[in-house]
Amino acid sequence: MPPNEAARQVAARAYQYEGGAETASRDRAVPVETPVNFVYAGVPFAVMVASPGDLEDFALGFSLTEGIIDKADDLRAFEVERGAKGIVLRIALKGASLRAHLSRSRAISGRTGCGLCGIDDLANLPAARRLPRRAPVAPAAVRKALGELERAQPLNDATHAVHAAGWFALDGSLVALREDVGRHNALDKLIGALAKAGASPDHGFFVITSRCSFEMVAKAAWFGASTLVSISAPTSLAIERARECGMTIIGVARADSALLFTEGADTAQGGLAA
Repeated sequence: MPPNEAARQVAARAYQYEGGAETASRDRAVPVETPVNFVYAGVPFAVMVASPGDLEDFALGFSLTEGIIDKADDLRAFEVERGAKGIVLRIALKGASLRAHLSRSRAISGRTGCGLCGIDDLANLPAARRLPRRAPVAPAAVRKALGELERAQPLNDATHAVHAAGWFALDGSLVALREDVGRHNALDKLIGALAKAGASPDHGFFVITSRCSFEMVAKAAWFGASTLVSISAPTSLAIERARECGMTIIGVARADSALLFTEGADTAQGGLAA
């Protein structure tokens, strides 16, 4: 597999429910997924199944949203090792972050869809981060963002099998987008890219193509985003955490309408329509 290959062509045969599989095969693009081992200070920490691109963004975003570092500057350096079994990200942390990380007893068995990764006791459930009061995102901006999101997913256009997370300006214009086989990974990569660029959470909102789970709310809240738009519906725990944070969740977002599940302090009451 080429080291940065995001998709590959495989042979597939059309399958009819009444007639079975056709004899002739055709090429079909599928997304590449590979184990990515996060190693901090020489100590393995997590193995996540991910798309093999945007690895620097992934290293930074994952380190931030998992609480390993507090700011982008705490990551001193990282190296990528590609092998037959997967990718190793060797990450060097600065002094205080390194000491704090080594004092933790946490391990993650990574996958493309996980729960509360690495939490070994309910007492360790991360506390909600209360978000600042902000004006609500206009419904017209949400509609515009959904249209731009649909046109900005080259890997999904080729494979129809990956997730995307996008950061949009308050008028609905696309600022940055990342794709990955894992919904958490796509958001981590995007947050890493935004942190690197010094983007402000005051100036935009997230749109994700996956369901809105607890972890997605927690990661968005870590960045400071007060609005999270999801193509799918939120889970009950995501709604609870969003209410604790003061985050607006707009779900089941379509071109013509969406549902407003939670409201930030300044969001008007009622459903959302385009």
